[in-house]
Amino acid sequence: MEKVYYRYNPWWDNDTYSLALLNRPSVLPDVWESRNYKGISILTGLRRIGKTSIIKLVIKKLLEDGTDPKKIFFISLDEYTLKDKSIVEILDDYRGIMRLSVDEKIFVFFDEVTYKPDFNIELKNLYDSQNVKVFASASNSYLLQDKKAYLTGRSKLFAINPLTFHEYLLFKKTEIKKKDQHLVESYFEDYLKSGGIPEYVLTDDFEYIKNLVDDIIYKDIAAVHGIRDLSLLKDFFLLLMERAGKQLSLNKMASILSVSVDTASRYQDYFLRTFLVQSIQRNGKTNERVLSPKKIYAADTGIRNYFTGFRDKGGLFENYVFNRIKHLNPQYVYHDQTEIDFLTENGILAEAKYHSEPLSPKQQKLFDAFPAKTKIIIRNEDDIGRMLNGEL
Repeated sequence: MEKVYYRYNPWWDNDTYSLALLNRPSVLPDVWESRNYKGISILTGLRRIGKTSIIKLVIKKLLEDGTDPKKIFFISLDEYTLKDKSIVEILDDYRGIMRLSVDEKIFVFFDEVTYKPDFNIELKNLYDSQNVKVFASASNSYLLQDKKAYLTGRSKLFAINPLTFHEYLLFKKTEIKKKDQHLVESYFEDYLKSGGIPEYVLTDDFEYIKNLVDDIIYKDIAAVHGIRDLSLLKDFFLLLMERAGKQLSLNKMASILSVSVDTASRYQDYFLRTFLVQSIQRNGKTNERVLSPKKIYAADTGIRNYFTGFRDKGGLFENYVFNRIKHLNPQYVYHDQTEIDFLTENGILAEAKYHSEPLSPKQQKLFDAFPAKTKIIIRNEDDIGRMLNGEL
């Protein structure tokens, strides 16, 4: 097995090894800072969203920071040759190869940790018994469920989202100078069209999006939950994309697809757990939150566009705004058949209106009357930045 471990960790026998990776400034600083947190740092998010690259960026910074390369261990737990080994056995192999005692501090990176069925208790045991800082990644929140709370108080989750607009420009090697600010809108519309899946942004390979979604449907939903009717799964996903940014009626979905409401609810949950879609509740009393339909958003505007076509820029912009502020746990506001897009947990009422798109008279009345700590009409990337940076 030694050669397998060396293949994953080329820095062990190459003093000049460097990782050529593009930066992710929207998330890397927080993940990097967690190296000083004893608990397990778990990166979650859509397949191919860049979790492995962010892990490699942390490794790069550790190497640049002077960390002994032999005390940095990376392994992908979906590696076939390791299928019969537990996490603890893999780590024992590594310590043995490098002649490291359990008292010596090491940095360990487990990619796709949920491929090991007992990862929760194994990570707990590592946390309790060894001098180790663990980073891990996972692409399915269902498999991350910790029913016996092994990792409660021992882990921190980092949601990895699609590239922001600024990261998109970085990946495209595009710098918009101050004198060329009139170009921002056209570049931003290119971004809304392509979305922020890193590899797709780099390659412009249209089939990449289809293959990504197919992988998730086949491997993370159908295979995990034993679903044989793949065409029904795909039809359900297409309807989700068509309704992105809207309140989702499970009764209507069930009627369209000729399935029970329970089946529609279960399928919706499968797609939520693989991060292909996300949802928010209505703001209000408990019965309003529970009984009202949820609003659905696509994981990425590029995925949505692939399946629905590039249209409704306002809806795409709202989807982008949601992806940027979802860590603020927003809900939507609905009163008298009028809706405001977001009310965040820290009291910001926000309506996404791309550029000069106006609020309707009813929206304006609700927006003005609704009690909130701060209110903002979000029209561009700068408005999102002001909202997130507390500059309102």
